[in-house]
Amino acid sequence: MNAPVGRIHSIDSFSALDGPGLRSVVFLQGCALRCQYCHNPDAWNPKAPTAGQYTVDALMAVLRRFIPYYRPSGGGVTFSGGDPLLQHQFLTAMLKACGQENIHTAIESALAVSENILRPLLPLTGLFIVDLKHIDNAKSRLITGSSNRHMLNNIRLISESAHPLWLRYVLVPGLTDDPADLRATGDFLAALPHVERIELLPFHQLGRHKWPLLGLDYQLEHTPAPTPEQIASAEELLGIGR
Repeated sequence: MNAPVGRIHSIDSFSALDGPGLRSVVFLQGCALRCQYCHNPDAWNPKAPTAGQYTVDALMAVLRRFIPYYRPSGGGVTFSGGDPLLQHQFLTAMLKACGQENIHTAIESALAVSENILRPLLPLTGLFIVDLKHIDNAKSRLITGSSNRHMLNNIRLISESAHPLWLRYVLVPGLTDDPADLRATGDFLAALPHVERIELLPFHQLGRHKWPLLGLDYQLEHTPAPTPEQIASAEELLGIGR
C-alpha cells in the first residue's frame, strides 16, 4: 500500500491558542462545511492547487524542529483545517508518528463525519478541540450548509469516552446569538459527562478579504463584532464559568 500523502494548506510554527502549551498547527486542506463566518475559505477546496503535499516523513521532519519548544511548555502539534478528518488516513499516520516520538497531539474539527471515521482516532490523539456550530439542525444547515447530526453525536461520543475535550462556539450577532438557542446549547453542554473547557469566540471579519478573491459572496459584510455585554450574556446562557 502506498504511504499516505497529505495536502497541507499551511503550517503555523508557534501558537498558544490551539491547545495547551506552545504548539505547531498543521492546517489540512479541505472542508465539507461552508460556514458563513469562515476566515479560511481558501482551505475548503480539497484539491486547491496552492496546497502543499507532504509525506508523513517530510512533515515529521518539519515538526521535529520544534520539539524543544513543545516539551517545556506542555505543548505539541494540533491538526486543524479546513477539517483534518477529511484526510483521516494521512491524519492517522501522522498521529501514530507523533505518538512514537511522544509529541502531544490535538485535533481541531467540527466533527462533520461519520462515527466510523472518528472512533479509531480516539486512542491516537491527546485532545479534541471541537467547533460546535449550532444546536438547531435547520440553523446549522443555514450557517454551514450541513446537518448537525454527526457533529452532536460525535461530541457525545468523545465526552462519554472521557477523552480530553474542549468545545468552542462562535458568537455571531444575528446568527448564533438567539437566547433560546444559547440556552439549548447550554443544556446540551451541561449534559455532557466530560468537558475540560468551553470557549466562546467573538465573531470577527479578519478573513473577509479572501471571499471575493475566491469568487465567493461574503454575507456578513455588515455584521458587527459582539459587544462585551452580548458576550457576557451569551457566556451566562451557555453556562461558561459555572
